[in-house]
Amino acid sequence: MIDKELLEILACPETHQPLREADEAEVTALNARIAAGEVTNVGGDKVEGTLDGGLVREDGAIVYPIRDRIPVLLVHEGIALG
Repeated sequence: MIDKELLEILACPETHQPLREADEAEVTALNARIAAGEVTNVGGDKVEGTLDGGLVREDGAIVYPIRDRIPVLLVHEGIALG
């Protein structure tokens, strides 16, 4: 979904760690949690609406949503994994 060259230069806006594209299983599981109303973002807001994809921080702690094929790389929009 994300161009490889673009992905190589994108980084977490908070820690500057590299990002990788979330795989289909990760996105499906996260969307199921969102549908169940179980997900809030780092800013404390409830996440509504499914994600097209996500960019996972290298340490696996945070995923940044992709909506309408656009990565949302704002610290408060990150979603804690785990």
